[in-house]
Amino acid sequence: MAAQQSYRIFDITLSRRTQVSASLVRFTFSGPDVGQMATHAPDQRIKLFFPQADVSLNSLLEIAKLEEHDWYEAYRALPDAQRPPMRTYTIRALRPELAEVDVEYVLHGDNGPASRWAMHARPGDRLAMTAPAANAEGPKLGYEWKPPQDVRRILIIADETALPAAAGILETLDDLPLKPKVEALLEVPRSDDVQPLPQVAKLRWLARDAEPNCQHGDLLLRALRDIDLQQEIHALGGNPSTAITDDSEDTDAPLWEAATLDDSAPFYAWIAAETMVAMQLRRYLINECGLPKQYVTSMGYWRQGKANG
Repeated sequence: MAAQQSYRIFDITLSRRTQVSASLVRFTFSGPDVGQMATHAPDQRIKLFFPQADVSLNSLLEIAKLEEHDWYEAYRALPDAQRPPMRTYTIRALRPELAEVDVEYVLHGDNGPASRWAMHARPGDRLAMTAPAANAEGPKLGYEWKPPQDVRRILIIADETALPAAAGILETLDDLPLKPKVEALLEVPRSDDVQPLPQVAKLRWLARDAEPNCQHGDLLLRALRDIDLQQEIHALGGNPSTAITDDSEDTDAPLWEAATLDDSAPFYAWIAAETMVAMQLRRYLINECGLPKQYVTSMGYWRQGKANG
């Protein structure tokens, strides 16, 4: 018998729709096998598959039941015309005892299969989801929040697409062995997107509608420049005068650079935003400030100008 895959496909149905803020909605899904789902970190990545007018989920779910297929093999086994659109999201909360899982979406119009579904979704609507299987063998995969055990200072930077992950991270900070100094910068479209979060960090909400002609990411970069990191950078052996150009220079390639630290590292930065914004933030820390790049996890959750929804 084949080993249990780390991820599997779940048949899920929308149970509840909750408006979290002006731009963010929470969808609560249930399903017969959701109790067998797992989440390993607050930024646990999953994928959702969306039915279209001429594409159903039935073929995908039937193939996924076969033991010789992992979820991606099942997806690729479908003819192109039968392959449902797939998008990546974060598990906001999992309640296996209730067979419920929450996923939050940013509402940004009827301009893609995921956005269109989110705008019109109602309880009873069906989707398919890939998520970690609770009884899976092998390594735990699909997340990048990996703070060192001895970390003393943490920097969290996120735009609205990474807000569900950042909010989950803030809710778990009390679980860290030490109580590090934590600063979080959260950029959102509107002032009424601010939501109550645990006061375990120095938290700055940055709303684009508060400033005319503000571009996506401008407020994050400005706020990051206001944070003094020189003492930490010097202690880590970094120096602006000796900073070298970061090697993630290909602007067409996806940005996904994970920190490479052991548990003794005193500093950790976690950045998730639009790809070019995340790249600018990373370059500021590494190229301008001289922060050694092994202390920075930076991820492009989406790319402006391309179909993401």
